[in-house]
Amino acid sequence: RSLAESVPPMAGRLMKVSSVATAVIASSGIYLYNKSVDLNDVSLIRFGRAAITTAAISFDYLASLRSVQYGTEEYWAMKSKVHLRSAERLRDLCCANRGTFIKVGQHLGALDYLLPEEYTSTLKVLHSRAPQSSLQEIEEVIKEDLGKEIRQLFVSFSENPEGAASLAQVHKAVLHDGRTVAVKVQHPKVQSQSSKDIAVMEFLLQSVTWLFPDFDFMWLVEEAKKNMPLELDFLNEGRNAEKVAEMLKHFKFLKVPKIFWDLSTKRILTMEFVEGGQVNDREYMMRNGINVNEISQNLGKMYSEMIFVNGFVHCDPHPGNVLVRRCPKTNNAEIILLDHGLYQVLNHKFRLDYCRLWQSLLKADMKGIEKYSRRLGAGDLYPLFACVLTARSWASVNTGISETPVTHTEDVEIRTNAALYLPQISELLNKVPRQMLLLLKTNDLLRGIETTLQTRASASSFISMSRSCVRAVAKHKKSKSRSPYRRMQITISEAFTLCQINLYELFLWVKGSMLGDWIVSLMRRFHYAH
Repeated sequence: RSLAESVPPMAGRLMKVSSVATAVIASSGIYLYNKSVDLNDVSLIRFGRAAITTAAISFDYLASLRSVQYGTEEYWAMKSKVHLRSAERLRDLCCANRGTFIKVGQHLGALDYLLPEEYTSTLKVLHSRAPQSSLQEIEEVIKEDLGKEIRQLFVSFSENPEGAASLAQVHKAVLHDGRTVAVKVQHPKVQSQSSKDIAVMEFLLQSVTWLFPDFDFMWLVEEAKKNMPLELDFLNEGRNAEKVAEMLKHFKFLKVPKIFWDLSTKRILTMEFVEGGQVNDREYMMRNGINVNEISQNLGKMYSEMIFVNGFVHCDPHPGNVLVRRCPKTNNAEIILLDHGLYQVLNHKFRLDYCRLWQSLLKADMKGIEKYSRRLGAGDLYPLFACVLTARSWASVNTGISETPVTHTEDVEIRTNAALYLPQISELLNKVPRQMLLLLKTNDLLRGIETTLQTRASASSFISMSRSCVRAVAKHKKSKSRSPYRRMQITISEAFTLCQINLYELFLWVKGSMLGDWIVSLMRRFHYAH
């Protein structure tokens, strides 16, 4: 059915949505008459803003594209303009309603290879547009939760926050024993507003699906429903921080700030204060003599271990949550992992299927790619799933993603296809297990960091993945085997495969080093001499 044929019934539906929004605003005006109320705190106003924005975006798509022939250059140019206008409206809505809206907007902005670039590039600014609570509001939360005034708990407490996010802000403080801490305090109204905001989003997304049946983004609401209560519980965040610190203690390059439990509640998290530059800040690394490739490689090791071996994954690695520094004691480069509110726990079967899928992708094993993609719920959309997961073209997947370097042309092709195949991507995201959604977001955030650091074309991340996959599969096989002889066989096979990976890594290092250039030069001279 063509867009032109769909416009009359869609316009009728849109009028109904607009009528609801208008009624809401009128009701809000009556409610607020002669009252001194912050408009941002009124649910009816927040709903009205969201409904009007949804209606405006929907009408823009319908009106702007109805007279343009589908598939023409004019059509795609017009659609790109509508995408940009709609993204700007969505960004303004998130900034106006704050809290949960900003959090969801940030989530959308991270989906570089799943949504049109106009949306992701516009929504990325939400990381720097987070609301800021007043010091008085922060003092009230601390007094309510800890039962004491700020001056009774701390020698000093910074008036301005070190950083503000969608759900909380962080202040630097000094304890009476002289230790410097970071105090993360939840914005006072976020807790009460979050469930209402999610209900608003659910209603409006259902309306959009009703208007445009091909675009079903209900998975976004389901994720927000599940994750928001966890992110708003700072005690849960503290437990996650301690768990991941213990789990990855063998990585000496990783620093997870210590939690001060006696000064922490569901709305307050007090932790060791640690400074550093953002992980995507190349200039900071150059100034401090930090090796960019080493940081990228260690980030890959850390996340491969979390995903494939432990199945406990930090799912918000945007640059503000991953810092780097030179350790004051050892002078070695460290990665500081912050904001442990959102973790994905992968069940055993899912983790193994995901692990084997990545092994198939690295080896260009097309039968394995289809088999494990289907087992992970992709169905007949498995080629699209492979491309979404790797952010690579189908041609690169067929050739082998570890063998084919990422090019700018391919990157542009992937981003363009994200807009072309939006209905299919939407269908895919509604089919795959819920565990996959946060992993896709995590993948995109990590790829964004690698792109900024200009290390995405390196093989280090694939090597880290390969090692972790080999260890995870071997561990699973040994747990299933009762025969000591069989377990020994698995151990030897694992050691042999890891040795092959190490030799390959050594080969790549030699190839890219001065030693490699010297060997090549020597071989050429030897060739000419004979």
